[in-house]
Amino acid sequence: MFNRLVILILKGLIAVLPLGLTLYFLYWLATTVEAGLSPYFTSEYYFPGLGIVTTLVALALLGMLVNAYVVKLIIAYSNRFIEKLPLIKTLYGAIRDAVELFKSNNKDGERKPVSVLIAPDIHAIGFITNTSVAEKLFPQQGKVPVYMPLSYQIGGYTLYVPEDKITYLDIDVETAMRIAMTGGTSIQADVEEIK
Repeated sequence: MFNRLVILILKGLIAVLPLGLTLYFLYWLATTVEAGLSPYFTSEYYFPGLGIVTTLVALALLGMLVNAYVVKLIIAYSNRFIEKLPLIKTLYGAIRDAVELFKSNNKDGERKPVSVLIAPDIHAIGFITNTSVAEKLFPQQGKVPVYMPLSYQIGGYTLYVPEDKITYLDIDVETAMRIAMTGGTSIQADVEEIK
């Protein structure tokens, strides 16, 4: 009887934990932003949520500025400077590459979700990355670079595989990444989203 109760409690915890942690993270983010920005507003103009609204407007303006020529030059210069700093360049490069992976504009088929044939009847989900690097490393061998994320953790590795071992998947990058990162445990929701 006690074991059954513990199992029911654990099942309930597992059911609410993803939603609970997501809501807690959003709450933490909102309160942190609000607490950080509220001292900069006078009390007569301040209302709860002004810090969040200000942050969202600032991010939207930043998004528009990124398209300006001068800002592009500043960003390019900053990238070159950061890429010269030991250790920081590794962390910065990894974060930048992860963000690039989720960009929706796929140029030349890059960042497309694919299935890689690892062994007969064994497939793994990956994402095509920079094909020009593969051509430099393996000239005229028809190799394609595929980033293979590791389940339940940040990280992964890149395989250079023959193109005939790759099957393009008809799903978006976010869905494929979620399936790959969770080891397919949320497959029911993901399959419904694919349909």
